[in-house]
This record gives sequence, structure tokens and C-alpha cells, in this order.
Amino acid sequence: MSTPAFSAGEAEAGRKLFAAEWRFLTAAASFESLPPMRGVEIAFAGRSNVGKSSLINALANRNALARTSHTPGRTQELIFFSAGGPLVLVDMPGYGYASAPKAKIAAWTALIRDFLRGRANLARVYVLVDARHGLKSTDREVLDLLDEAAVSYEIVLTKADAVKTEELAATIAAVGAEVRQRPAAFPDVLATSARDGGGLAELRAAIARLLAEKQ
Repeated sequence: MSTPAFSAGEAEAGRKLFAAEWRFLTAAASFESLPPMRGVEIAFAGRSNVGKSSLINALANRNALARTSHTPGRTQELIFFSAGGPLVLVDMPGYGYASAPKAKIAAWTALIRDFLRGRANLARVYVLVDARHGLKSTDREVLDLLDEAAVSYEIVLTKADAVKTEELAATIAAVGAEVRQRPAAFPDVLATSARDGGGLAELRAAIARLLAEKQ
């Protein structure tokens, strides 16, 4: 599966979009505490320790915009970021951390379900998947939830620098073939690395294209 093609204009729009000064906007631990809907929201979901916060920081060229931790399950709220423009980034709680208290996992799940079903301005969820492992059962459960909620989503592989080129190509092809069978999935699969910056320009361009389509 080839890398999605973006025009020079989309690449530049993506660069400018994330060259802005992104800042923490608010955090929500319950549906009632969600901020008013404004602009276009995109959310980032993924298993605990998939590198979600690191990718958000790399996208926005900030070292500590999203809090990173080696402790799974650190992000327990929906975290909203803004640069003052129409786009809002949402960092979702990591999933698949079985050692968290059952009551807390249930609360996270309920919050995510409510968020997905209740945000009319949520344009897409980027589901982050570790390139070393591909899709796991917990990922598929989240994809089922997104399909059920009819929320557009796209797979973004993380830590691509840790995988050999041939293995990465095989993973992209396998994941792409699987998600193309799903009703709410965007067919392209992006591969990224927060460590060396690989794929970040393409992800920024993809987000800029999506924002242009929604405005």
C-alpha cells in the first residue's frame, strides 16, 4: 500500500497549521464537563503507551503540550488543545490497560462512548496503532465502537522507526486490507515516528485536507 499523496499546497497548509502555538484548552472527565462544541475537532485514540502524547507533541512541535508518561493509563480525561483557529485536538484516554481499576475503566469507556456519539463537530478519530504489533483485539473493539457510532476514523501507525522497511510495508498492507472492510474507516494508513519525524508531514497534510473539507 503506497503512502497517500498530498499536494504541495496541502503540505504547506499542514505545516502552517501546526506551526501555530498550540496550548491546553480544557480537560473533561465526564460528559457533563465537555466544553461547548466549536470549530472542527479531531481526536487521537490508542492503546496505553502507544505513543499518543509523544505524537501530539511532535505534530505541534512542542515538547510538553501533551503529558507523556511511561506509566500506562496516565491520561484519564479527554484533553483539548487549541491554537486559536478552527481546529481543536482531543487527546483521548488510552485503552487496553487491564491493570486499571474496573470502575475507572468503565468510567473511561462510558466517557468515550458519550463523546463519540454526542460531538457533531468531531470530524475524525485518528486511531494510533504500534507499528511493531499491528492491530490487536483491543484495537478492534474500539474500531467496532467507532463503526457503531458512525464516526470517521483513520489508522496511524506509531514507532515506525523501530520496524524494518519490509515489515512496515507488510503491516501497512495488512492493516489497510482489514480496515477497508469497515464502514467508518478512512482507507489510507499513515506510518509515523515521533522519534525521527517520519510521516509527520503527511499526517499534518492529511489533517489540513480534512479541515479544508469541513470548513
